[in-house]
Amino acid sequence: MTSDIHHYDNGKPLNRSESLKRKIERDAARYFLRWFESLYQIPMRNIWHNEPSKPDISCHLDGEPLDLEIAHLYASASEAKILTQEIILQTQGTEAAVNASDKELELLNYLADLVEMDSKLRLETALTRLLTNKAKKTYDSPRVWLVIRNASPLWKSKEFEQCIEGFNMPKNPFEQIWLLPEFDGSEPPIRIF
Repeated sequence: MTSDIHHYDNGKPLNRSESLKRKIERDAARYFLRWFESLYQIPMRNIWHNEPSKPDISCHLDGEPLDLEIAHLYASASEAKILTQEIILQTQGTEAAVNASDKELELLNYLADLVEMDSKLRLETALTRLLTNKAKKTYDSPRVWLVIRNASPLWKSKEFEQCIEGFNMPKNPFEQIWLLPEFDGSEPPIRIF
C-alpha cells in the first residue's frame, strides 16, 4: 500500500497511464470521504493505493480498516475513451484542440440518441453493466465498499435518485455501494446498496 500516485509499493515508478488512473481514483475517494464525514460525522482518513488483487483504495472508517473499489460510470465504452482523453488533457493542463474523429462523431450522435431514450432505462442499463462487471471480481479484503463516480454528462442527481427506486441490484460482493452523482464531487453521495 502506498499513498504515492507515481510509484509502486517497491518504489519503482508507475507508467503515465497507471499514475493517471491512481490520481482519478484518489480524487474520487477524496470526494467520497469528505462528503461521508460531513454527512455522517464519522471520520474517514488516510488514503492508500493498493496493488492488484486488493481493492483500489484503503482507508480507515472511524479507525477501522475499509477498502474502496472505485468505478467510473459511462454511457458507453466509446464515451469512456473520449472522456478519459479529455480528463488526461485537463489533468495535464493541456489546452490543445482535439479534432473529432469519425468514431468520436459517431459517439456524439449515439449520445444524442441516448438523450432521447427513457432516462431511467438508459441509466439502469449502464449501472447494471458496471455492477455486473465489478461483481465478477474477487477482492482480497474482508470489507469492501464500491464507490461509483458518474463520469457521464448525461446524468445528474435527480436521474440517479429516480433510477435507484426499485432498482434490481445484481448480486455483488460489496458491503455498501455509493454513487458520486457529479464528477467534480459537488453533490453528496447517494447510497444505492
